[in-house]
Amino acid sequence: MSIVKVLSMCSLVAVTYAGVVPVAPFAAPVALAPLKAEYEDVHPQYQFAYQVQDALTGDSKLQQESRDGDIVRGSYSLVDPDGYQRTVNYYADPVNGFNAVVHRQLPLTAP
Repeated sequence: MSIVKVLSMCSLVAVTYAGVVPVAPFAAPVALAPLKAEYEDVHPQYQFAYQVQDALTGDSKLQQESRDGDIVRGSYSLVDPDGYQRTVNYYADPVNGFNAVVHRQLPLTAP
């Protein structure tokens, strides 16, 4: 029983002299500067176009589009699975919104 008393006494002394580990203080939040656009294009303009003709898969499509200020116009064309060629011409502006006209043309070869 004396060993139990010695171990209990040693444990009590160890707990008594144990120091408290200080908790690291929280860092102050970093103030972020508000993001500001450096450049604002008041009259944006662009043009792009692409075309795909893949004989292996039969994929055939093209698109072109341009923007001048608030007016966007363009078209795209593709071959539907039934062989018809679909062409969409579109135009968008702040007054009339988005308008599209779809044309389907008969296939050049029999499907």
